[in-house]
Parts: sequence; structure tokens; C-alpha cells
Amino acid sequence: MIENKLGITNSSELAREEERISKKKAVEMFENKMLDRLVPGTFAALSEIHRILFEDIYEFAGKVRKVNIAKGNFRFAPVMYLAASLENIEKMPQTNFDEIIEKYVEMNVAHPFREGNGRSMRIWLDHMLKNEIGRVVDWNRVDKGDYLLAMERSPVKDIEIKFLLKNALTDKTDDKYIYMKGIDNSYNYEGYNAYSTEELINN
Repeated sequence: MIENKLGITNSSELAREEERISKKKAVEMFENKMLDRLVPGTFAALSEIHRILFEDIYEFAGKVRKVNIAKGNFRFAPVMYLAASLENIEKMPQTNFDEIIEKYVEMNVAHPFREGNGRSMRIWLDHMLKNEIGRVVDWNRVDKGDYLLAMERSPVKDIEIKFLLKNALTDKTDDKYIYMKGIDNSYNYEGYNAYSTEELINN
């Protein structure tokens, strides 16, 4: 159970509140054009996305983690190497689709935050793609199982995740419907599916 600003001690209740609050923030980020002020592909941009999404829930929003974390059998970058790893990722090129996905894969291995990495990183990825190649991923077209498996394999072999995401690219970079459906799908990859963005902004 992660300490939170809401004083919630039940993990499923926390998950629901985290989803509700941060999804609303994700929509605000789009509507207020907050992403336009960020430099694509930088850790500062990712950190700001994370801060905006989770600042009402966690003290660590936007801050590099101080603990080692793992998912299943996979251990993310150890804390002692994290700063150097983020510096190296920042220097990676991002001039075409392949380079952008390679940068995204490396950032996923780094997993710089205590919680909320995947959801922040997919917004960060789309921000890079939009600014560098005029495309974004239509996450509505990316199957959860295929995505999770491709990401699991990506540190060793990134051809699957490249293939999967390339086939889901769209030039509708400013389409609110695609963005909102993308947020819903992105959250669903992590098991957050109690609310849709549409019902949250309409209530």
C-alpha cells in the first residue's frame, strides 16, 4: 500500500481514486495545451507530465524514485544507476519513429517513478511522436495483451513493439476523442478501468 495524500488505506479504493483524479488531470492537460510548453523527449517533460497527473495523490509526483522496483520477474533500473541512466536516455536521438520508440523502451527500463510510469510515459511518447514526425499512437487500436507482451520483450528485442505501434499511428494529433480513448486504453493496460474519461468530464 503506497502512502498517499488522500489518507486512503484500502488499495482498491486508492486505485479507483487515483484513476478518477489522474484521468481528469490527463484531459485538462490536453484541453489547456499544457504539453505544448514542454520540450519533447526530455526527462523534464516526463517529470512534469507525471507531476500534473499525480500531484493531488502522491507526494512523490514528478520526483525520481528512491527505491528499487520490479514487475513480475523484471527488475527496473537500480536506484544507484538511475540518474546516469536518465542522462543517457535524454541524449538519445529522436528524429524518426524507430529512434523515438528506442528512447521510449529505454525510459521504460529506467522506470523513474515510484508509481504511474506507464501512464505518464505513453503521453510522453505521443508528445515526442507528434512534435518529431506529426503522428500519435491511436491506443484504441493497440491490444492490451499484444502491447504488454511486446513491452516485456522490448529490452531484448524491440521489433515487436515497433511493429505494433507503427500500425496504430494516426495523423489526428489534436483529436480530443482519440486522445481520450487513448487515455482509457493506456490506463486499462495497467488494470485501471473503473471510469471512462468521457463520464468523468461530463460529471
